[in-house]
Amino acid sequence: MKRMSLWEYANPKKFMATTNVVLPWISVLAAICLVVGLVWGFFFTPDDFRQGSTVKIIYLHVPSALMAINAWLMMLVASLIWLVRRHHVSALAARAAAPVGITFTLIALFTGAVWGQPMWGTWWAWDPRLTSFLILFLFYLGYVALWEAVENPDTAADLTSVLCIVGSVFALLSRYAVNFWNQGLHQGATLSMDKEENIADIFWYPLLVAIAGFVLLFVALVLMRTRTEIRARRLHALQMRERMG
Repeated sequence: MKRMSLWEYANPKKFMATTNVVLPWISVLAAICLVVGLVWGFFFTPDDFRQGSTVKIIYLHVPSALMAINAWLMMLVASLIWLVRRHHVSALAARAAAPVGITFTLIALFTGAVWGQPMWGTWWAWDPRLTSFLILFLFYLGYVALWEAVENPDTAADLTSVLCIVGSVFALLSRYAVNFWNQGLHQGATLSMDKEENIADIFWYPLLVAIAGFVLLFVALVLMRTRTEIRARRLHALQMRERMG
């Protein structure tokens, strides 16, 4: 009996066939979780006794911030696989994830500003977490620009993989900056094992559903974009053959 290997999905044909089956299911689950989590959170939870209705931005801000960071870490893993094993699907998956990560980062920065203005009295502060998050956003832009600037796909994959490794330092900083520096306006972790720090259950449960929706949305978008990148690479290869032939 033939043993199944995870590396089989690095084959473009296997990847396309598998994602063609699972992608609709992931998309439906993402839609359900997003609708349930956001409607539950925005319309069926009370106002916070200190922050009022402003606290409900949490259902957009926290999931988007988590995915902005984890999207980069996913790109890091895919980039390392490319550098070590030279699987093209992994490089294309990292490329596909970057614009999705940029979108999540923008949502997190915008909702953070909207949330911070009434709480801090300012739209922006050079807080350690906010600053490292802004730098992460700039790394995202640089990553996408580098892919577009280098004509040879393999060379572009090599260079962007190195950039991804460097940028991962700031992805981690943006996640743990509050732990590294006790100073700063930004609050601590919203989701925590510490009962004193973790948010109340009435906010926590819809937030978990919203986070699940954002995770599934990210997976669905990356799979769709990776499929598009594979098709684009095939088209590029055919065009090169025609020119040489």
